[in-house]
Amino acid sequence: MFQWSDGFHAFTVAASSRPKALAAWGVSQDLFATGLATEITRGPDFKAALESPQTVIARGLSVDVGRTRTKPVARSMDQARKAIKAAQMNLDQWQAAADLEQTEVAVRIAALEAEQKVMSERHDVERGRRKARIATLRLKAEAKGL
Repeated sequence: MFQWSDGFHAFTVAASSRPKALAAWGVSQDLFATGLATEITRGPDFKAALESPQTVIARGLSVDVGRTRTKPVARSMDQARKAIKAAQMNLDQWQAAADLEQTEVAVRIAALEAEQKVMSERHDVERGRRKARIATLRLKAEAKGL
């Protein structure tokens, strides 16, 4: 059971799948992806739709004028300035935290680069030592005529 509304009418249909509901409504846009259509388990048109599968049940929606909201009163300039100042302070605080994060990452990167340099130098020394050992073994083997 699926339903969507254009704001003036509610359209309900009993269908076995979302694509079939969209086809019954005659729309190609995926109303479910946009959140305009939903699956329902009850409601004023539920029973009527169950009795007539694949038939769209359209119901007009009324608007209660007494329940509609009036436009909010525009903020005064002082309120607007306060809001801007608060937003600017929020931005400044965020920027300071972001800068601190960047600095911390840069320090960690520098430490890792230093560690990598020490490791590379240590590996170079060890590689040289092992090559020297191989050269020594070759010389001894040649001296023995092997």
